[in-house]
Amino acid sequence: MKIVIGCDEAAYKLKEILKKHIEGKGHEVIDIGVYDEEPSLYPDTAEKLCEEITNGNCERGLLLCGTGIGMAITANKVPGIRAAVAHDIFSLERMIKSNNCQVLCMGARIIAPQSAQLLIDRWLEIDFVDGPSTPKVERIMEIEAQYKR
Repeated sequence: MKIVIGCDEAAYKLKEILKKHIEGKGHEVIDIGVYDEEPSLYPDTAEKLCEEITNGNCERGLLLCGTGIGMAITANKVPGIRAAVAHDIFSLERMIKSNNCQVLCMGARIIAPQSAQLLIDRWLEIDFVDGPSTPKVERIMEIEAQYKR
């Protein structure tokens, strides 16, 4: 799988750890920054990451900031993107199995690197399967289309 990863300065160290972890699992990682701990605007990183998914370059994205919340809010502004914050296995599974999210958001101030790696392992294993949640995801996309400019 081809995965795009991005962060702000608060999550730079976690990004580097998870990038190596994902590559170690045999996946290709596109790192869109940031590349140091200098202050940055996380919305710019989120937008850039989402473009990699909407233009078909990558299948999934991982956005990291202090809490994951700001990244998720920004990512969900991009038409065609479904993003969610997950720091536990149940939320992680539901974001994909029930909502077909392409973007996982996590907070470096919330989750330990070891726990994040365990979640990433599960994230790489699961896929959305057409079934009872399909009409819900389709309805999300219909609502989104109503507000496109």
